[in-house]
Amino acid sequence: MIGTMKKFGLATSLIFALGGCLVGGNATANSKDAGAAKDIKTRLQAQFPNARVGDITPTPINGLYEVVLNGRNVVYVDREAKYLMDGEMVDLKQKLSLTQKRVQELSKVDFNGLPFDDAIKIVRGNGSRKMAVFSDVDCPFCKRLENDGLKDITDVTIYVFLMPLGQLHPDAARKSALVWCAPDRAKAWKELMIDGKLPEGEGKCETPVERTGELAQKLGITGTPGIVFASGKLVPGAIARADIERELAAPAK
Repeated sequence: MIGTMKKFGLATSLIFALGGCLVGGNATANSKDAGAAKDIKTRLQAQFPNARVGDITPTPINGLYEVVLNGRNVVYVDREAKYLMDGEMVDLKQKLSLTQKRVQELSKVDFNGLPFDDAIKIVRGNGSRKMAVFSDVDCPFCKRLENDGLKDITDVTIYVFLMPLGQLHPDAARKSALVWCAPDRAKAWKELMIDGKLPEGEGKCETPVERTGELAQKLGITGTPGIVFASGKLVPGAIARADIERELAAPAK
């Protein structure tokens, strides 16, 4: 059981990397399912007191239940909660991962609820399309995103949340402060990420870095870059420009 709990801790990063959304084809919940869900929750909570056991719903497989753990992790258990499976459930007919689909739904972000005053605002063209990026100034994947994915995109407003990962990049917090304290933050960000030019100054002003770290943890963003689109979709990693354009075209929520 100890090993299983460790896996739960790792599963957040793994599932975040895979994506996912609402499970399709689940049986309609009824009183029998509600009773089973209550029993399963009680048994799992007793087995794993440090885990947050969320929604429990029947799957298309008779006797197998989907369990949401710690807000975004999806696992499966039998009716008696004797066996637990941590992996993907795939609908072979639809060629669709029900697990990924569900997790994506659980990871939806209220885009308009983001604290934009804590972000660097970059407006290109008419700025009509919107997205947010949680980024580390020393993250090579963040630089790839800036140079390959975002560099030539126009008619977009990009909110950059500075998220230095101190364990990986010890100097990132200092550089983030230099960018945030610069007279023109958008210009300082571009010059650093595109041109490799470090902003001048001492970076002694108050920064939102700590708040951004707390926000990222709340949203389930465990690495950089983490991209949030106006649709509410959360996407990890440096995706290609074509993928960014497709997500920017999705209806805002």
